[in-house]
Amino acid sequence: MMQSRAAGGHAMGAARSLSGAARYAAFAAGQAGAVAHVAAHDLGAAAYAIKAARASAPKAESEAAGRLECHWQRHQLPQEIRELVLDDQRVRNDLCWSVFDC
Repeated sequence: MMQSRAAGGHAMGAARSLSGAARYAAFAAGQAGAVAHVAAHDLGAAAYAIKAARASAPKAESEAAGRLECHWQRHQLPQEIRELVLDDQRVRNDLCWSVFDC
């Protein structure tokens, strides 16, 4: 976990000097590594990845790109935890920039 947290911290640090999709992608990587041991932070990396997808698309296609990423993420969930994650998304969607409204 120490190596994961260190790598996550480096990614978060790198994000500070970036903008747009690259910044959100770096935050997603940092969140995934730095807080993997804290269940309450499990949605951060997914939310940042959706923001990265939105930011990488042309403005007119931004919302659709975010929904596509959200649907893709949900498709990847193992059946055993699917309902737990979806319930967590519903409960904490407002804290995650409402990116899970897909």
